[in-house]
Amino acid sequence: MFEIIFLVVLSGYFIQSVIFIIGTSKRFPKIKEEELLPATVVVAARNEEDNILRCLNSLNNLIYPEGKLEIILVDDKSTDATSEIIDKFISDKPKFKKIVTKKEIGMLKGKTNALANGIEIASGEIILTTDADCEVHPLWVKTTASYYKEDIGAVNGFTTQQAFNGFSGMQAIDFIYLLTVAAGTINLKQPISCIGNNMSYRKKAYEEVGGYANLPFSVTEDFNLLWSIYCLGKYKIILPLDKDSLITSKPCNDFKSLFRQKKRWAVGGLEVPFRGYLVMAWGFLTNLCILLTPLFFSPVWLYLAVFKFAIDFFVLYFIHQKLELTKNLKYFLHFQIYYLVYVVALPFILAINRKVIWKGREY
Repeated sequence: MFEIIFLVVLSGYFIQSVIFIIGTSKRFPKIKEEELLPATVVVAARNEEDNILRCLNSLNNLIYPEGKLEIILVDDKSTDATSEIIDKFISDKPKFKKIVTKKEIGMLKGKTNALANGIEIASGEIILTTDADCEVHPLWVKTTASYYKEDIGAVNGFTTQQAFNGFSGMQAIDFIYLLTVAAGTINLKQPISCIGNNMSYRKKAYEEVGGYANLPFSVTEDFNLLWSIYCLGKYKIILPLDKDSLITSKPCNDFKSLFRQKKRWAVGGLEVPFRGYLVMAWGFLTNLCILLTPLFFSPVWLYLAVFKFAIDFFVLYFIHQKLELTKNLKYFLHFQIYYLVYVVALPFILAINRKVIWKGREY
């Protein structure tokens, strides 16, 4: 009986994984270099003195047509040396501009308000966002902007993390897996998630939805905005599998910060459309069956568990190969253990407490 239940659940998981790969594999046309639109990169930073210099160096190395790129750094009321580091770095670099969050736009809070302040003064037709703990590929802006044909409203990209041990490696693979789900659904015109540290959209589309100030508050402001642009019904939204638009972020340093990150994403995930709940439910049931394997141990059950691991590996191998990140797959076992635990545990955690702590602020 239990073998049949596991087989049914796993069959659905397999079909779902195939759908993700089909969506992620979609290719999209690009415009010519001379057609690239003026672009603005907006980075909100709060107490990032340990990370901001790495981010600034990578932004300074961006390759884009002369005079078509500006970079706006928003100091979100930092209490450490973030502001001073930015000032010193950009003093002789005219494409950089720094502002400090002073104005509260509408009812916006925290990072969302900081981003809105930056976007408000942006001159670019395309807005790109990343985080202060990220390192961007030199071709990030150029590659992303090249997908902006006339009917494209938003272009997202893949993010990985620095992987130097089992703890960081499992986070790096998790980022890629979650973004494979995002790409698979976005490219099949059924978006359920995205990530704000590798996101872009037309400023015109941002203004048409009323900007962040017109959107309900969310701890995952990135998908909130993406969903609103999608609902306009006039733009295509894509997430290409392109190594030249890859961004690398820093992993969480400890389990406490990792727990808070996952909880914030999970709380934000409660706002997804119904199809997102189906994806999460199938992942939950599949991983629950794996955790129950010792209780119903049999050769058939064991074979099904191995098949589940094989599905995940081949999905991840395909994506990592395209992004030239296959070296990170040495942490695949770490990821599987981590993924099993948090996918099953998070629904129970949210049922007890949905409080989010983020950048020293409580939501």
